[in-house]
Amino acid sequence: MKAAILSIGDELVLGQTVDTNSAYLSDQLVRLGIPTLFHQTIADDQAATTEAVIRASKTVDLILISGGLGPTEDDLTRQALADAMGEELVLHEPSVEVIRAMFGKRGREMPERNKVQAMHPAGSQMIPNSCGTAPGIHARLHQAAIYVMPGVPSEMFAMFQKSVLPDLQKHTGTRDVILTAKVNTFGMGESTVGEKLGELMNRTRNPKVGTTVADGFVSVRVRSEFPDAAKAQAELDDTLAQVEARLGSIVFGRDAQRLQESLVALLKAKGLKLATAESCTGGALGKMVTDVAGSSAAYVGGWVTYANAMKQSQLGVPEAMLKAHGAVSQPVARAMAAGALERGGADVALAITGVAGPDGGTPEKPVGLVWIALAFKDKAGRTQTDALRCEFGSGREMVRDRATKSAMQLLRFQLLGMPLDQFSFGKRVAE
Repeated sequence: MKAAILSIGDELVLGQTVDTNSAYLSDQLVRLGIPTLFHQTIADDQAATTEAVIRASKTVDLILISGGLGPTEDDLTRQALADAMGEELVLHEPSVEVIRAMFGKRGREMPERNKVQAMHPAGSQMIPNSCGTAPGIHARLHQAAIYVMPGVPSEMFAMFQKSVLPDLQKHTGTRDVILTAKVNTFGMGESTVGEKLGELMNRTRNPKVGTTVADGFVSVRVRSEFPDAAKAQAELDDTLAQVEARLGSIVFGRDAQRLQESLVALLKAKGLKLATAESCTGGALGKMVTDVAGSSAAYVGGWVTYANAMKQSQLGVPEAMLKAHGAVSQPVARAMAAGALERGGADVALAITGVAGPDGGTPEKPVGLVWIALAFKDKAGRTQTDALRCEFGSGREMVRDRATKSAMQLLRFQLLGMPLDQFSFGKRVAE
């Protein structure tokens, strides 16, 4: 069994509303062992919706539709479904009374227009709506079972859980168990990640392995599909282990684990305290670290030293160094990290200085240039520093975001004893 999910609404295709319904429904279906073949978002257009329903009904066994069941002129899903089925719309009197009673509980009289919500194609059945006025519709067309639900997420969730899900559970029978997991990485481009994964990404392989990029992170998705649950889990675990072994320390966690959570956990495990010094990121690094519950056990605090005078007074960066090299330079980044380490009484420190843009760049120091430095104590108790030169392109928010995440990943490398040279977003430059 394969499924298609259709989301109806002008607000979706115009980008005014994010479609959370499709993600929810796909997740619910995979738990039943039903993979989703495609999602389609359609405007409030009767002909386009009819065409999409007909095409999907010839391709998949299950169609879930959300949206377009309201009482207004642009709510056209019920009519589009009737057109696809070649049936007339008929009035379901019991639904009219339910809608009328719902208005009555609110102390209002049901507008005549709301009767349209009790219309459905002949030969289909109505699905009760426990928290709204729009009933759903259950129909069949060609090889596909069709369930139409309201677009309002709270109403759709309730209808799916109370009516659609139990019906699907009765008819799914024995299906393959589908298990999924995600390996999260940062610091290497998607193509390089793909090269390292090699034959694991062969599309004929089970479990299937694929990659997704979002906000600078490359996530490796693994889907294991077998009749036996134990087999599915064992194959999933084995593939995850292979992925992590091939990608090494750029992997920072699985599924929903965030980079800052991985870093804080590592600092805690090693009994270390972190201090930060930031210029172009304006405190974003400190915020990300303190977003983690319990980070006080691993983070002492930090400085946002935007102006050169603050770098001098708060972190002890020499004025002569700033005049000779400029604020965005390797020596200043190292001095900022060393100052944060010493003045914060920390075990390790991170510093970021760069040109976030959109102005302020020069040929020697273009927009997107960022120096990231770390400082730590060696076995003899002496302060040691290291630094990385990164170029993140243009776009102020992107530069600040990538710099913050890169700093956290670089510290992870240091704590894990990994060379900074393997970080493909930057280049280590000798002092």
